[in-house]
Amino acid sequence: MKATFEISDALLNEVRQVASEEDTTVRFMVEEGLRRMLKDRKKTSYPFKLKLVTFRGQGLRSGLNWDLPRSLAYHTPIDDSE
Repeated sequence: MKATFEISDALLNEVRQVASEEDTTVRFMVEEGLRRMLKDRKKTSYPFKLKLVTFRGQGLRSGLNWDLPRSLAYHTPIDDSE
């Protein structure tokens, strides 16, 4: 398939120079570059997974009031009326 696109003169000249030195074609280098870019995007397209990290203990401590940390995290006022 043929395609037409614009590329900067400086970049095209550099590609032509490298293609000449490596005894290949500009077409091959463009195709190879596009393949690598697509492959790299596929590698990073997976959603981020947070690693579960724990420390010795039995979980959250009972009897603690979590209103202050929650209000700081969500920027909500603390209701002291209870």
